[in-house]
Amino acid sequence: MAHPPMFDDDDPLLARVRDLALALPGAAEKVSHGRPAFFTQKVFAYFGCSTKRDGEWVQHPHHLSVLLEPDERLALLDEGAIEPAYLAPSGWVAVDLDEADWQRVAELLDASFRVTAPKRLVADLDARAPVD
Repeated sequence: MAHPPMFDDDDPLLARVRDLALALPGAAEKVSHGRPAFFTQKVFAYFGCSTKRDGEWVQHPHHLSVLLEPDERLALLDEGAIEPAYLAPSGWVAVDLDEADWQRVAELLDASFRVTAPKRLVADLDARAPVD
């Protein structure tokens, strides 16, 4: 059974995430479990997530879920990030985009990409000229 869409394709926050995520080498987008997912060979980001609180599902449509190195993940949790349902045990963490620092969002996408992408795509990213 397919999951129903849990996002608005015209959401301006999704548009900003798309611009950043799809600028990474080899990145593409698909809908997975009703949410936009950004991937190369593996998913490196999801737009939106859910958590379970007091036995009830709580939707977080404007959160970005990323997979980070353990120390980065813990630092984000200390800053108020949340643990997305089903993904948290694998090291994923989600940050609120409603008042996001978009430079930080770009850094999180970059970090998650580096954890999940093939080495050749990470090398392609490293070969790009730095943007000032």
